[in-house]
Amino acid sequence: MKILLLNQCFYPDVVSTAQHASDLVAALAQRGHDVTVVAGTRAYDHPHIKFPPEEHWRGSRILRVPCLALGKTSKWRRVANFASFFLSCIFRLTFLPRFDVVMALTSPPLISLLGALYVKLKGGRFIFWVMDLNPDEAVAAGWLNEHSATARVLAGLLNFSLRTADEVVVLDRFMRKRVIKKGVPAEKISTIPPWAHSEVVHYDPDGRQAFRDRHGFTGKYVVMYSGNHSPCHPLTTVLQAAMRLAGRSDIVFCFVGGGSEFPTVADFAAAHNLANIRCLPYQPLADLSASLSAADLHVVVMGDPLVGIVHTCKIYNIMCIGAPVLYIGPSKSHVMDIAAGNGIPLASANHGDVNLVVRRILDSAKFSVPDRRMIERGRSFHQDQLVPRFADLVEALPEQAAAAAVGSHAVGD
Repeated sequence: MKILLLNQCFYPDVVSTAQHASDLVAALAQRGHDVTVVAGTRAYDHPHIKFPPEEHWRGSRILRVPCLALGKTSKWRRVANFASFFLSCIFRLTFLPRFDVVMALTSPPLISLLGALYVKLKGGRFIFWVMDLNPDEAVAAGWLNEHSATARVLAGLLNFSLRTADEVVVLDRFMRKRVIKKGVPAEKISTIPPWAHSEVVHYDPDGRQAFRDRHGFTGKYVVMYSGNHSPCHPLTTVLQAAMRLAGRSDIVFCFVGGGSEFPTVADFAAAHNLANIRCLPYQPLADLSASLSAADLHVVVMGDPLVGIVHTCKIYNIMCIGAPVLYIGPSKSHVMDIAAGNGIPLASANHGDVNLVVRRILDSAKFSVPDRRMIERGRSFHQDQLVPRFADLVEALPEQAAAAAVGSHAVGD
């Protein structure tokens, strides 16, 4: 079967959508399918890093198209970056043949539109893998007026992609509910959460000690936020808690990753002269076990108005480590669902409740790392459980179309 995947981020990039898309493509190629990926030439968080325009990787073919690298310091720069990738994709897709299945993710926003148009023009089946919903995210974050002409046009384009898709893959029940409200039939929606990278992520005591030694964390209690630093996951409460605990030399706050808000953390630390805040870049996947294992407490954050629109996925790798979790966000969310449904110990607090967050941090010292029960209960979210399920869905789609065609001919006869 010939399969095409569209997403700006892909191997060897380290952002979440790149890692999950790469996992699925590798699995499909291993099953013998002919997989082509159209992605961007630049690393998402480090656009000065450029990847080869064409590459063969684990049985798949990666075609990378050029895009601008104007940074993320303003909205117009981000829009220009996305638009340049979008236009480059259009040109590249023009010369590609028909595929049996076309999959599109959501980097950049509305890249799914190209996938929908591609199958309309050239045929095939379309899978819309919804990692986030836009313009819903832009509206919820206050970047876009819901009633503006721009918002209405973008909403129309999203709805076109959703209606055109033969299968819509969402990440949690809240996102599923939102998509159904947009008029998508429930029967063509599948819920597959973004899996833990369990093949490479596990509690690593030696890596933990080496990471702590390397960064001066030996003998300290490490509170870690690891992943994308986005306005959708506001860190204000965590930063204020770090300021409250500045006098505790035995506690350090470690922020690992990237994203548009990553510089904000360093700026906050500098502005308040906080020596207890450390900022480190995204860690290579091979080093992820060591960095995650180095934490005594992991922080997971979810913006209040963004439930069902975005899906913070750091909880899955944390479960592989078995570390205590402090969740800051709304009480109704996929994070709370996971904790309740799997008996995972999780301390929670609302945004703005700095006093409670400080107490949660001080109280968490009584928990041990790793929690073996947490690791065991998180196995249903492992890569070896969810990637095959997604690959089965992709393989079944053309078969379902063929069966439906046979059935319609039989009725006509």
